[in-house]
Amino acid sequence: MTKIRNKANIQEETVAKEFIKEYWEERSSGFTILRKAELNSNKYIRWKEEIKKKLPIAGLNILDVGCGCGFFSILLAELGHQVTGIDITQSMIEQGKLMLHGASEKINLLTMDAEKLTFDKESFDVVIARNVTWNLTNPKEAYKQWLSVLKLGGILLNYDAEYAKDHHKQQINCAKHAHNQLSKEELDKCHHIYHMLPISAQIRPEWDIQILEELGYKSIEIDKGVGERIYLEQDEFYIPTPMFGIKAVK
Repeated sequence: MTKIRNKANIQEETVAKEFIKEYWEERSSGFTILRKAELNSNKYIRWKEEIKKKLPIAGLNILDVGCGCGFFSILLAELGHQVTGIDITQSMIEQGKLMLHGASEKINLLTMDAEKLTFDKESFDVVIARNVTWNLTNPKEAYKQWLSVLKLGGILLNYDAEYAKDHHKQQINCAKHAHNQLSKEELDKCHHIYHMLPISAQIRPEWDIQILEELGYKSIEIDKGVGERIYLEQDEFYIPTPMFGIKAVK
C-alpha cells in the first residue's frame, strides 16, 4: 500500500532531496569525465542501437529526465530527435552544456526537479530516464508528472536497477571503475542515499508496474535483459546490478 503523505513525510523528502542534490553537485566533475569517455565506448553504440529499436521514428520531441551532463540527450539528438534534458543538479547542467558536441541546436538543457515539472501538459512524444528513479524521493509523483507532459499515445522509457539492495555485495574487478574511484566519504554518502529513500525497499520493477497502472499508463512492458545486452565488459562504465527497462504508453 502506498504510504499516505503528511507534513512529516514531505519534510523528510525535502531533507533527502537537498542531501541528494549536494551529493551530485560534489560528483558532477568526475561524473562528467566518465560520461565523456562513455560517449566513445562500445556501450554508447549499444545504447544507441537499443533506443533506436524502441524509437524507430526520428524527429520526436523527447524529455530526458535526470539527464546529468547529457549522455542520453546527445545520443537522442544524434538519432535525429529534439531533446529537452533536465536535471535537479545545476552543475550537471552546466557541465552538460560544455559537452554537447555540436548538437546544441537539437538539445536544450535545463535545471529542473523531475518531480515538479514546469512544462505544459502533453508537450512531449517521449519521456526517457536512465538510472534516475532509484534516486527520487517521491517516484510515484515523478511518474505522475511524466504522464502529464506526455502526449496521448506518447511513450515512457525508463531504465533503472535495484542499486540499494545490491550495493553491499557489489564486486567490480576494474580499478578504473567509477565506484572504485570514489572516496570513502562519497561512498558513505551514496549508501546513505540508498537507506534514506523508501523506493530502496520496494521490489522492482513490480512496484513500478503497480504504480504505472494506478496512474493510467497502458501497454506496460518490462525488459530484464537490458543490462546483459549493454554492459558486456567489466570496465569503468560497468553496472553489475541487473538493469531493467520499462516501456509504457499514455
